[in-house]
Amino acid sequence: MPPSPTIPMAGPWVTQSEVDMVTDAMTRGWYDQPYYYVETFQREFAAWHGRKHALMTPNCTTALHLLLTGLGIGEGDEVIVPDCTWIGSTAAISYLRATPVFCDINKDNWCLDPGAVRRAITPRTKAIIAVDLFGNMADWDALTDIAESHQLWLVEDAAESLGSTYRGRRAGSFGVGAVFSFHRTKTLTTGEGGMLLLDDDALYERCAMWRDHGRKPGGQTYFNYEVTYKYMPFNVQAALGLGQFRRIDELVARKRWIFEQYRARLGDIDGLQWNAEPPHVFNSIWTTALVLDPKWGLDKPTLIAELAKLDVPARPFFYPLSSLPAYGSMGERYQSINPVAYDVSNRGVNLSCAMNLSEAQIDHICDGIRRVLAV
Repeated sequence: MPPSPTIPMAGPWVTQSEVDMVTDAMTRGWYDQPYYYVETFQREFAAWHGRKHALMTPNCTTALHLLLTGLGIGEGDEVIVPDCTWIGSTAAISYLRATPVFCDINKDNWCLDPGAVRRAITPRTKAIIAVDLFGNMADWDALTDIAESHQLWLVEDAAESLGSTYRGRRAGSFGVGAVFSFHRTKTLTTGEGGMLLLDDDALYERCAMWRDHGRKPGGQTYFNYEVTYKYMPFNVQAALGLGQFRRIDELVARKRWIFEQYRARLGDIDGLQWNAEPPHVFNSIWTTALVLDPKWGLDKPTLIAELAKLDVPARPFFYPLSSLPAYGSMGERYQSINPVAYDVSNRGVNLSCAMNLSEAQIDHICDGIRRVLAV
């Protein structure tokens, strides 16, 4: 069933400040400075993350496509990815005719399991994409060691973790490059949109050229060096992003508040697993995820259906990609290879993460969960 019309599943928090920036871009951002807001957003976003370069893109998937292209990933190469993530984390691998290798996730943080990564490496492995799922942070120490010891590219998919930190380092500062999503459901939105963060100058120049029909930044007009993609952003979109970014602490604090409200109301119930936040992690909680202990005897379709009867919206935890028709419906094979991914996914849901949630709506959601669990 669709989410309740009275309690949205997700949505942004936009203020007059962003409206004013977008209005300025609409009225003045076409002639002398057609990319002013793009360039300003890129510069401030990169600096905040301690990166040298940023490239805004139409969405996170295109940012990842640019990066993998710039790294030379192609046919015959293998790229290790977590089995539980959104397909946007892996689609670009297939675009480039490379092969995604689905690995198991950690039962505590739901991110790529380093042990599974080690077992999956072959002579054809060229890169590892680790996803900071739902704001949780992957084991970046172990993954960095693995990548360096095997001379593999390590890529951070930080689409869902803007504002999270790992041992004091911001999400987006790991690996050869990192990507973000500014989808309408994300903590920071441009409606659709993405960002690629890089440090290597040569890789940046190549990705910038591939973003704009093979034209080099600052190069000769209408002069193309290669036939490439067209993944350019635009000023109005970036004005919204910049306005949102300048409120980033406020936006993350709101996400944290929502998460804490859920835990305050349901924290006394045993057998509920929430987003991970070990001592070395600050979790920005893009969305509050809830995984039920097996003792409850409820899988995610049943839980979602029962909550819907009470007008409580919930979305499924990401399906294992290996189970989906898009990748050949290989669930029977991969359940034994990636048992944690299949088990956690089967018992997990996402609760509403809409920025405009009221305490009364959160009360309603939590009361519904208690009624379904009969506690």
